[in-house]
Amino acid sequence: MVKVVNTIVFFGTRDLSITSSFYKGLIGLELFRDQGTCQIFSAGGGMIGFCDHLQVIPREDTPIITLLTDEVDEFYKRLIKAGVECTEPTVNEKFNIYHFFTRDPDGYRLEIQRFLDR
Repeated sequence: MVKVVNTIVFFGTRDLSITSSFYKGLIGLELFRDQGTCQIFSAGGGMIGFCDHLQVIPREDTPIITLLTDEVDEFYKRLIKAGVECTEPTVNEKFNIYHFFTRDPDGYRLEIQRFLDR
């Protein structure tokens, strides 16, 4: 039987350098591979890639890039200190999560979240 060993989701970016600074420098993701026009970051059990040859298509509510962490409040403080606009962290009882939203440099909706039932 064939087996999937990981995933990468790719998004377009207007400026790979700014996007890299945001995800690597501010968020703290590890750069897995730099392919010149694309950069792939390790994000726990999956990967996220940004390419300057793909179209940037953020909408108001989609897509949502969700990063899971036990340190939601610490991420919130770090982003606010860096001048990034964020919603207040809240408990969402429907999904049993603690989270907040922000936007990355290309306007993609970014959610920082932890599950409360862990």
